Amino acid sequence: MKVKLGQAVKMFFGNSSLEMVFFEALSNAFDAEATKIDIKISINASNKPETLKIIIEDNGVGFDNSRYKKFSNLFDVEESSHKGLGRLVYLCYFDDVIIESTFSNTKTRKFNFSQQFKEDNFTLVDVPEKENGTIFSMKNYTLQRIAKTEYLQPNEIKKRILEEFYSRLFQYKKNGEKIVINIETIIDSEKYNESLTTDEIPTLSFVELDSTLNLIDKFQLYFSIKEVELTETSLISAISVDNRTFKVDLIANENIPIGYEMVFLLFSDYFIGKVDASRQNLTLSKIDLQEVQRIFRKKVIDLIEESIPRIKKNNSQIKEGLVNRYPHLNGYFDIDNIGYLKRNEILKNAQEQFFKAQKEILEANHLTDEQFEKSLEISARALTEYILFRQITIEKLKSSTINESEADLHNLIASKGKEGRFEKSNLINDIYKNNSWLLDDKFMTYEVTLSDREMTELVTHLVEGEQIEKDSDRPDFAFIFSNNPKDDKPFDVVIVELKKRGLNHYDNLKAVLQLETRARNLMKYYNNKVQRIWYYGIIEFNEETELALSSDFTELYSSGKLYYNEKDVTISLNPKKTVPVGIFVWDIDAIVEDANSRNSTFLKFIKSKFAPE
Repeated sequence: MKVKLGQAVKMFFGNSSLEMVFFEALSNAFDAEATKIDIKISINASNKPETLKIIIEDNGVGFDNSRYKKFSNLFDVEESSHKGLGRLVYLCYFDDVIIESTFSNTKTRKFNFSQQFKEDNFTLVDVPEKENGTIFSMKNYTLQRIAKTEYLQPNEIKKRILEEFYSRLFQYKKNGEKIVINIETIIDSEKYNESLTTDEIPTLSFVELDSTLNLIDKFQLYFSIKEVELTETSLISAISVDNRTFKVDLIANENIPIGYEMVFLLFSDYFIGKVDASRQNLTLSKIDLQEVQRIFRKKVIDLIEESIPRIKKNNSQIKEGLVNRYPHLNGYFDIDNIGYLKRNEILKNAQEQFFKAQKEILEANHLTDEQFEKSLEISARALTEYILFRQITIEKLKSSTINESEADLHNLIASKGKEGRFEKSNLINDIYKNNSWLLDDKFMTYEVTLSDREMTELVTHLVEGEQIEKDSDRPDFAFIFSNNPKDDKPFDVVIVELKKRGLNHYDNLKAVLQLETRARNLMKYYNNKVQRIWYYGIIEFNEETELALSSDFTELYSSGKLYYNEKDVTISLNPKKTVPVGIFVWDIDAIVEDANSRNSTFLKFIKSKFAPE
């Protein structure tokens, strides 16, 4: 051999593992058309590596003259799917590898593969007719210890062989060929056995993937999702490269569905040859690998959610939990991959996106990431994040369109429904969920905020201890502020009705009718504990709406459009009783501009701290 083997071993396999010895021997056996392979491992004790011996025997065609010549010369290969280097891994772990190989049923070649190997140093003898095959006998372990005892355990070796050769074993089964691999380990006279056959490979379904990565080569996904015992839960997700499988991380271990055995193998001619000489690393560019991972994961998620419907529901609950725990990151979570990627990775990515949005708002692109992070002193971080979060929320409201539903706009202001009750005592925990400051910062002095909650709940605060009728009507927002309802002091109430963008003036003015109804139900409690009740309708103004309002309403000062009208509302017929009620109708864009103006003072202060010295 015309290459210095010791140097080549260090160059190409400086970061190998003992299991690669099995992988290389199996790959050679498969190439030699073997159908039966026996792996025999013996060691006196796991802490006595010098006693380790490995024998691997196959029934392949053997080292005939042509195959021996290729073995003797590094890089001598016939196609790009072969690298011609794998055998060097034997010398990473053993000083001596004795190879005895029968070919043509009548000839046996024997030689020692070591760092002193020479091509002409072999014996060749004629033998009585016998079955072809090759025996690799490895001894004189070179390292001081065995890194992992798993490398000696048949069940772990079987698992890793499956992960490494799943695509090849699948192809054998698909072609009707049966392969048998027996694994035996003897440790201090204790014997352990495992076997692996192509019969264990499940029948895989097939689907083709769409990709812009390569317009010529097709991407074919073979998969199986099978319900099994909880203890048999497993997942293999890999791409097939030159008859070897390379794991692609699609689902974090913490998120693998319990009680299912799942296999996802991605095949394509695009992957041919895209692995380094030692077969340890893919040579795809980072961008190409990310694209492969993206299209692969997207299809796998679709298949899993189709086969296991509860997964989608569970993931929705995970998303809800993340949003509730980290509401300031809502909108930055990778929704498609929640429940599949690690939770910490989802959080990290969302935080990075949030930081990016912060930097853009601060116009601090001239600062390095390190300078930016150092500038966020621990003592100021919470306030900084909150002011920036407010600005991002303002930007979201500003960029909203007719495509957003009323619920989308509602949730920007405050979480609704079962999460829509906020009390002053819990202000700090709710600070990212209740954005009533969008309407006016004074509303953040609330004692109670009710978002899409029943009127009955509001009334209980107005007349504590009194018998009241149930009223299931739900104002969009109700604020109690100025004083605590439990104290013997008068307080203020604010009622808000919200309409989505893009409505005609008839639908817009329904907000006024709704407010009058709220007033009719609430004014009977006026002067009990309530000193003032304020009514706001929030709509998107258009020319027709403004024209209709101008008849009865007066325009007030604001950064945008704000109209006010005071009218008598009848609260009882017998006897007839009316009370004056003031109603404000507010353009949603005026809210945005007012909120932006108020927040700009804090924002300018923060920006000043990031100005270059």
